[in-house]
Formats: sequence, structure tokens, C-alpha cells
Amino acid sequence: MSSSIPEPAPSAAHQKADNASLGELLGDVTRDLSTLMRQEVELAKAELKQSATKAGKGSGMLAGAGVAGHFVLVFLSLGLMFALGALMPLGWAALIVAVVWGIIAAVLASIGRKELKQVKGLPQTGETLSEIPPTLKPGEVNR
Repeated sequence: MSSSIPEPAPSAAHQKADNASLGELLGDVTRDLSTLMRQEVELAKAELKQSATKAGKGSGMLAGAGVAGHFVLVFLSLGLMFALGALMPLGWAALIVAVVWGIIAAVLASIGRKELKQVKGLPQTGETLSEIPPTLKPGEVNR
């Protein structure tokens, strides 16, 4: 008894490749590429919308906290100014408090600028777009 393993039936893709003309195959590739590009654009839109929503909510909360914090700092600064005013003329005390706040503002501006330079745009879209060209090269094994 000889057992021969039957060959698997050719897949639909193999049958189509055997029977379709080059023009039909190129049309399929063009259509698939167009679909892929539309999906990438939709992914980018979804990522932008999600990022913008989160940024909007976070910005609103930070703005409210900033206003409240501003009032706290104004009253603390006035308290410091009047405390220093008990030791020296009030004008000099106000100037000292203003210089301290100027230094704090410069440090915060420097740190904020550094953080803004590190913002990344669309990481997932960029990653998937970078994978498209290798997929279009037939005969290569993609990892």
C-alpha cells in the first residue's frame, strides 16, 4: 500500500494569478494600494481626533488650575512684600518680590520650550506607513 499525500487545492489567489491577465493583476494591486492608503488616512484622522480631544480637556483643566494658582501666588507675593516691607521701604520689598518672580518665569519658560520640542505627531500612522514600501516588493520575505 502506498500512501500518497494529495496536493492541497490551489488557493483562490493562485487560481486568479494563473487565470488573470497582467492588466487585471495590476488593477487589483492599484485598488488594494488605494484602499490601504485610504485606511492610513482614516487612521491618521482618528489619531488626530483622539489627541486633540485629550489635549483640549487637559488644557482646559490646566487653564483653570492656572487661574486659581495665579490668585494664590498673587496673595502670597503680597504677603511676602508686606513682610519684607516691615524690614525695609515697601518699594524695595516690591522690587525684590518682582525679581524673584522674573527668575521663576524665565526658568519655567526655558523648561516649557524644551518640553514642546519633544512633542511627537502621529507615531502609529508613521510606523504603519513605513511598513508599506517593503510590502510592495514581491519575492522578499517581510518580517
